[in-house]
Amino acid sequence: MSIESSTRERLIATGLPMILERGYNGLGLQSLLSAAGVPKGSFYHHFRDKEDFALQVVDAYMREVHAGLDACLGDPSVNPLDRVRRFFASTQQIYRHQGYMGCLLGGLGQELSGVSDAFRLKIEECFTEIATRLAVCLNEARECGDLPATSDPQQLATLLVDCWEGAALRSRLQRDHAPLEAMLEFYFRSAGKS
Repeated sequence: MSIESSTRERLIATGLPMILERGYNGLGLQSLLSAAGVPKGSFYHHFRDKEDFALQVVDAYMREVHAGLDACLGDPSVNPLDRVRRFFASTQQIYRHQGYMGCLLGGLGQELSGVSDAFRLKIEECFTEIATRLAVCLNEARECGDLPATSDPQQLATLLVDCWEGAALRSRLQRDHAPLEAMLEFYFRSAGKS
C-alpha cells in the first residue's frame, strides 16, 4: 500500500467511528486530522471537501457490510433464514463493541437526508443494496418452504432493513441490545409460515 493510499485509508478509518459517534455536523476536520495524525493539506489532497470525505466513509462502511453479508449469507450448508439471522447477530455484536452507536447509514440518513440530496440518494442506495442481498437468501427460504409461498422476498428484505434501522436507533438511545433482539425475534416469528 502506498503512503498516499495509507494516508487516505487512515483518514477514513479514523473518521468512521468519529462520524458514528458525533455525526457529520459534529465532526470537526481539525479533530479528525489530529486523531489521524495527518496535516491539513493531506486531507484536501485526498478529498474535495468534508462531504466527499463522508461519502467515501460511507463507501468504506459498505465494504464492511458487504463483507459481513458475504460471510453470513454465503454458506449454503446453513438454512437460509439462519444465514440472514446470523448476519444481524453479527452486526449486533459490532454495535455492542462500538457502544451501541447504531448504524452509520441510519445516523447519517437521519441527520442529512433532509438537507443533502447527495447523502439521501447515497444512503437509500446502500439500504437497497443490503435489502437486495438479503432478498436472495429470503427467496431461498421461500423455495425451501421456510417462508410462505406467497411471500415477496424483496418486500420482506426491505421491511427487515427498515425494522432493523428503527431498532438500531432505539438501541442507541437506550445503549442496550434489547431493541435489536426483540425486533429480530418478532420479525422472524412473524415472517414464518402461518
